[in-house]
Amino acid sequence: MFVLTVDQRSSRRDIDRVADLLTELQDVPLVRPFDRTAGDEVQAVADDPALVVDLVLDLLRRERWSIGVGIGPVETPLPEQTRAGRGPAFEHARTAVERAKNAPGQVAAEGDDTEATADVDAALTLLATVVLRRTDQGHEAVDLARQGLSQARIAERLGISKQAVSQRLATAGWQAELAGRELVRRLLERADR
Repeated sequence: MFVLTVDQRSSRRDIDRVADLLTELQDVPLVRPFDRTAGDEVQAVADDPALVVDLVLDLLRRERWSIGVGIGPVETPLPEQTRAGRGPAFEHARTAVERAKNAPGQVAAEGDDTEATADVDAALTLLATVVLRRTDQGHEAVDLARQGLSQARIAERLGISKQAVSQRLATAGWQAELAGRELVRRLLERADR
């Protein structure tokens, strides 16, 4: 199981962004939905490693959150409210989010299997580096590619040449992101065994 604990960065100097985040993520198919745990922090429970990767990358792009991924068992049955959950994955998520506040990419993972979790952590950091260095134009092209559009259709949508799309996707690290997503998914799966 995976617990995500997400803390708003610079919350004392910024508006409270938790309510908006909860609204934007309310339809994500989680085991337990994102729930405010305390002040500027939210938490959710997931069982799908691919969904965890999607959520981490979504939150990274927002550039306002420290993200902790806890890997391991949870006490069952899970309570209705996420914040009432207990178990090692919740504890690991707490440790991870604290470490994420000072980590490259503002993301960290913790779990019982320290070697497997270290691999997840390293891969998340590399993937975060790719995504966080991307320009707005790069994000725009990648978003369309993730929807399954061909480069010709992306070019049409953006009003640029197919060659320019190819260059944007290459500069944005689209292929590296695809490989990184799959790597992190597999590593999360392995760390949760």
